[in-house]
Formats: sequence, structure tokens, C-alpha cells
Amino acid sequence: MDFPQSVRLVEVSPRDGLQNESEPIDTATKLELIDRLGAAGIRHIEAASFVSPKWVPQMADHREVMNGLERRNDVTYSALTPNLKGLEAALECGVKEVAVFGAASETFSQKNINCSVAESLERFAPVLERAKDVGVRVRGYVSCVLGCPYEGEIAPAKVAEVSKALYAMGCYEVSLGDTIGTGTPLKAKRMLEAVAREIPMDKLAAHFHDTYGQAIVNLYAVLEEGVAVIDSSVAGLGGCPYAKGASGNVASEDVIYLLDGLGIESGIDLDLLAETGDWITQTIRRPNRSKVSVALAAR
Repeated sequence: MDFPQSVRLVEVSPRDGLQNESEPIDTATKLELIDRLGAAGIRHIEAASFVSPKWVPQMADHREVMNGLERRNDVTYSALTPNLKGLEAALECGVKEVAVFGAASETFSQKNINCSVAESLERFAPVLERAKDVGVRVRGYVSCVLGCPYEGEIAPAKVAEVSKALYAMGCYEVSLGDTIGTGTPLKAKRMLEAVAREIPMDKLAAHFHDTYGQAIVNLYAVLEEGVAVIDSSVAGLGGCPYAKGASGNVASEDVIYLLDGLGIESGIDLDLLAETGDWITQTIRRPNRSKVSVALAAR
């Protein structure tokens, strides 16, 4: 199959990127990060997570973030809302798109959201119903699609089953997450093939972590199959609090460099994006893990 002509990037650094930081990140820094990302041309930014501060303290300021945004008319600012309470709080902040987060692994589901996969889907049903009533779109995530820190290999059929359920419930798009970054190109293709038998390819997104340095080659593999939506995080920020040792998301700068090299349109300014990656890593005092940012700075 030919590569897609264009790719939509979903930038997850303000939520998935910062949620696992050991030191508190102030609201002003989060808001500046979001603004810089928009200025670089990113049109979909996952800005916050309406979860209990007890479980994810870095997201405790979700209301302040969503209410403090200097919104750009052409940017979608979405938020994670795992339950009806979270959705209602997000709606009060004017959120127009939300996301729910399931798993293809039973053990991971229990560790992450304290319920089985089936129970998680039951929890999401009223979220989808309420969102539909008020005209808010819902995106679905499936984690551990290429491996689980507790169960190891995950059958592609299980990923397809959970993805199909989310899509049938009303998720307009399903993002397939390699949460611990153990996937390889062939495994990624086989998983995608199984899911695409149940859901149209244009309703799927790839969310790959880079623990084993495979994220870019895995993305290349699913781009070949027709995936045209990629989740990424500037400077590779991120990790999973429930997956010990899992490193960050694939770096947005590295993804855009790949897309530019393949002649795939993204609408994103790589230089501005790299500057944003350098700025946020210096601000939160951690090494920049984007090879592209380092290379551009050395030119």
C-alpha cells in the first residue's frame, strides 16, 4: 500500500508526556508548552487529564490548564476523561473532545484503572452517551497492543476485540498504544491487520513508545499499511506510571523528520517544534531525548 499523502499528529506531551514527571510542573509552563506547540503548527493537542489527583498528581491542575488556554481556532484541545465525573468536569471547562483509555491486557487494566477490561468498557458507556448528547467527540485508546509488562505477548485478536468495542460504542478514532515499547515492525503490522479487519484504517492511530528504540521503524511499518494519524510527544517526554521501565513516547521532532523525508505532509514547522522540545526539557531540567533536536541545534 502507498504511504498516506498527509498525516495528522496528535501531540500528547502536555498530558501523557508530563504525567509521569517526578517534580511538579507548574500550570504556566504547561500553558506555554501548549501555546508553543500550536505555534509550530500542531492542530490536535491533548492538554489535560481529568483524573483523580490522588492517582496522577501531575494532572491535578486540569481545570486551570483548560480554562487558561489561549485557544487557537484551528486547534483541537482534548482531555482524557476516564469516567462520567471526569467528563462532567471537562465539559464545565469547555472541552470539545475527550478520550477514554482501555487496555488489551487484563492485568494492566487492573493495575491502571482498577477494573477488568469488560468493566472498563462498561464504565465508558455512559461517558460516550453523555458526550454524544452534548456534541463532544470521543477518542478511544487501547494500551499494551504490542506487549504488557505483566502478561508479556498480547494476541492481536484481543487488541482487535477491545478496539472494535470502543469503535462500536461511538469512539470516532481508536489509538493503538505500544505502552512499553516492545513492538517490532512485523508485530506492529500483524496487530494492525487484525484490528483493521474490524475497524476502517482511517479510524486508527498509532501511539508508539520508544523503550527499545523501535518506535520510528514501527511507525514506518504502519504508515506503509495506511495509518495516517500518529500520537507523539515533543522531546520524547512521557512514560507510564504503571509500566516500570517504560521510557517515553516517540519524539514529535523525530516523527516530523521522518514524514518530511517521506514527502508526507503534516503542516508542522520542524524547526519551531525542535525549539519547543529544547525549551521544555531545559525548563523541567531533564535531558532532551530527541536526536533530531540535537542535530538541528548543531547545524
